[in-house]
Amino acid sequence: METLASFLPLILIFAVFYFLLLRPQQKRQKERNTMLSSLKKGDKVITIGGLHGTIMDLNDERISLKVNENTRLTFERSSVNAVVNEDESTSENS
Repeated sequence: METLASFLPLILIFAVFYFLLLRPQQKRQKERNTMLSSLKKGDKVITIGGLHGTIMDLNDERISLKVNENTRLTFERSSVNAVVNEDESTSENS
């Protein structure tokens, strides 16, 4: 019984560590993977570097972004930070 009591604080520390650090990180990673897998042509995105563009072409590894009428840039698919929805941008302007 004493050995269980001596390990109880250590077990509690691991439980707190899991629920405060590991679990939220796993949830964010799952959401990011879902977002990256659901990218499609025409989506407006922001890259990790802050570049805004519209997806013109994509495959499993890379995306091609149209940043203005004459410029298209190729990025790794994992470099997309966020998808910008039209609904969000119109509600912010109102």
